[in-house]
Amino acid sequence: MSGKRPRSAGVALDRLKNSVEAPKLWGSWRLIPNPAIGNPLARLFYTQTSPMSYAAALAQLNAMVPELFSKPGQPRRKFSLDQVHTLLAALGDPQARFPSLLIAGTNGKGSTASILASILTESGLRTGLYTSPHLERVNERIRIGRTLIADDDFARRFFRVHDTAEKLVGEGALPQLPSFFECLTALAFLYFADVGVDIAVLEVGMGGRLDATNVVDPLLSIITDISLDHMEWLGSTIGQIAREKAGILRRGGTLVTLPQHPEASQVVGEVAAELGVRAVSATPYMPPVGVRGAEPYAIEALGATIELASPLLGIHQHRNTALAVAAAAELSQHGFPVTPEAISEGVRRTSWPGRLERITRNGVDWILDVAHNPAGAWSLRSGLHDALGEDENRPWVLVFSCLRDKPVQELAQILFPLFKQVIFAPIQSPRATPAEELMAAAGATGTPAIATDSVAEALERASGHAEDPGGEGLRSSGRPVIVVSGSVYLVGEARGRLMSHIEHKERAL
Repeated sequence: MSGKRPRSAGVALDRLKNSVEAPKLWGSWRLIPNPAIGNPLARLFYTQTSPMSYAAALAQLNAMVPELFSKPGQPRRKFSLDQVHTLLAALGDPQARFPSLLIAGTNGKGSTASILASILTESGLRTGLYTSPHLERVNERIRIGRTLIADDDFARRFFRVHDTAEKLVGEGALPQLPSFFECLTALAFLYFADVGVDIAVLEVGMGGRLDATNVVDPLLSIITDISLDHMEWLGSTIGQIAREKAGILRRGGTLVTLPQHPEASQVVGEVAAELGVRAVSATPYMPPVGVRGAEPYAIEALGATIELASPLLGIHQHRNTALAVAAAAELSQHGFPVTPEAISEGVRRTSWPGRLERITRNGVDWILDVAHNPAGAWSLRSGLHDALGEDENRPWVLVFSCLRDKPVQELAQILFPLFKQVIFAPIQSPRATPAEELMAAAGATGTPAIATDSVAEALERASGHAEDPGGEGLRSSGRPVIVVSGSVYLVGEARGRLMSHIEHKERAL
């Protein structure tokens, strides 16, 4: 079929081409082996050489049921590293073709990964970075240096992974197709191997022991702060969750971490001792006591005094920065060309959107933060001072939503009393918390709240409340502030809308 388009598909193809962002050039065609994808038009074809293949890849990827969602009456998906190994072996074991670092934890692992990758990039290394979830585009999960994977590169490797998995299922070597995350993990490994990265920084998706990333043999295992989250999957206590996270440790390997919750520290320490792991503490790279989250500070590393000025707000980022610096310093002992200058510049140039991120639009300061568990909510609450300055009375509108498996009552108690108005927005997930449960949580705190029918409506209603607070004297000083938080899904859509508005306005000027 190469080079020709089937006649019967012409009309459907034109409709599909007009429905996605695709250029006018089209390459060769072939049928998708598995037609069971979400978009009935995209299931017809994909191309190997154009963004049409990217659209088809996204359609097929998005048709996969999320790993953490189970339909009523159906058993939960069982994860197996043996299945991941089988898939990767059929792909040539790409994960074995580059050195890697593995980062697990409940909160801060994405920030730590981003900071560390920035430092290694400034060291002149071709650095792969794999993180999850994404805010706006799935490409955000896979990057080299500061550049996201291109659409064509994504599509080619997606279909290579998918076709290989289908073949393995057909042969009986795999009992099921890989999950959404397993597929993306294999895709990332293929991409990093194909382009020849010098090193890859890999963020664990959930847990550690059974996570698809845990098939690598890491140079370093890094564990960030551990708290209660995903308890249905990882366990109901911090100790149980910590044991899952400690599954990324290797016998005779190296662990980089910080003292934390006593139960978590004890369990991680026990596992490390059983495996003969060498522990590296990041404590020497913490700032002096009293340094606020937004203030620069100096540390001693690699025989030099290094000035650190992170753009990531919040005192909790000190711990993530310390872990990244400790890992970078440890890598310098393994022959990687990390310098004091690279550490300083890497920290300064870190970009990690949606984490106490401040966007100004029409005279309103929007604070976007993906806090989705109690520990994250406390970090957001304390970090608002860094984001807003001395006028702590400024935050008065919160746009919020969360997933059903999150402790909404506890999140409400932590965050809602800070605000004069809470506005709930629906999120596109089968695991979303129903509006009535969100309203009940707000009622329990005595905070005024309303529910909206879309994120767009929630943002508009929030703008209205901030700009015309009803004569209650809320705009005592400074710009109005709207905080968007509670879910990655919510922050991602809100950020896309806010940024597109700003970009449209700049083009008009």
